[in-house]
Amino acid sequence: MEWIDAATAAERLGIKPATLYAYVSRGVLRRRHGEDGRRSLFSAEEIERLARRGRPRSQPPELVIESAVTALGVDRPYYRGIDALGLAGTASFETVAEWLWTGDRDVWQAHPREPWRCEPEDGLRAAIAAQRALPRDLLPLDRLQVIATVLGASDTLRYQLDSASVAATGRRLIAGLVDALPPPTPPGPASATASGPGSPADSRGGSIAERLWSRLCPRPATPALLGALQAALVLLADHELAASTLAARVAASARADPYAVVLTGFGVLGGPLHGGASYGAERLLAEIAEPGQAARAIAERVRRGERIPGFGHSIYKNGDARGATLLDLVNQAAPGHERIAAGQAVLAEMRRRHLPDRNIDFALAILAAVSGMVPGAGEAIFAVARTAGWLAHAMEEYERGSLLRLRASYTGPPIT
Repeated sequence: MEWIDAATAAERLGIKPATLYAYVSRGVLRRRHGEDGRRSLFSAEEIERLARRGRPRSQPPELVIESAVTALGVDRPYYRGIDALGLAGTASFETVAEWLWTGDRDVWQAHPREPWRCEPEDGLRAAIAAQRALPRDLLPLDRLQVIATVLGASDTLRYQLDSASVAATGRRLIAGLVDALPPPTPPGPASATASGPGSPADSRGGSIAERLWSRLCPRPATPALLGALQAALVLLADHELAASTLAARVAASARADPYAVVLTGFGVLGGPLHGGASYGAERLLAEIAEPGQAARAIAERVRRGERIPGFGHSIYKNGDARGATLLDLVNQAAPGHERIAAGQAVLAEMRRRHLPDRNIDFALAILAAVSGMVPGAGEAIFAVARTAGWLAHAMEEYERGSLLRLRASYTGPPIT
């Protein structure tokens, strides 16, 4: 069988490369990776059949937006051409965010970097004060929305929309999102005070992963589990035009400031079919005190006609490699942990029923459970990570300078 590259296939069909990949996501075309693992190849015979038949019309046309940020492979994303799974094992979240924002290969040079900080601290103090007024049992994603609102209202530079300024805003914003989260109450009667973690007096010299751990988990991090959290942030930093990213791009096309763009993303991310699936997977695992209970937990959800959270993916039909990578890291970090055993029982039951494979939301839930993180920690990790991607896409929209305007296919009563 002859295989041709994407440029040749798109030229034969008379379409843009972005449309070609949209055909792949819809199942109209198949593709494979070349020997280098990065180049997409298409069957020349399949392309020729499609060219003779004409463009597929069995489904409504998709919105296709040209972007240089992320390409989706068969089972994983590529950030500006670089395999995200490879980055998860070699790069920090901050480095990956800079790469998404700038595409500058100088970011790979090994040299010390200043920790990201939220400055001026007046905005951070206001965000922390706002947290103290919220219910104690509020989930972290809800807190992040309040933090972003307060930080945005305090930032006089938020309307600077050139790429360098948006990147600087991104560093301040992500640092503020993490540092303003209240620390979890440690076991025992003691609780955090105003001078403890989460206040401006607290040291913020560590990485985003280290600081986020201290806001989501009352236990100290082991190096291996902290490495798994770092990898999760990298793997979740972007995912092409996911629902929250599309919403964020629409906001940016209307010249909404970066804080408003991120708030738009947060609003969509919490849906149970998107980032909220990790919270659903957390709750599923919480029901399974020991592996033998996994079959009943799955059976009850199947009986009710519910989607099993943390399983299946609209793009990765044969499995999400991000989830497999993160699960491997957690298994290595805590071999034999009872929560891993419960997760393995869930995976086995899903395979027995020939149901969809796990995705990264399930792996996030396992990471949170093994680490002893607070409820909703997976959503918070997802939200902090994806902020980097939303801002990378926002930069493209700011540069493009035109409003994204979708059209509806009207199906209502006849117009009179």
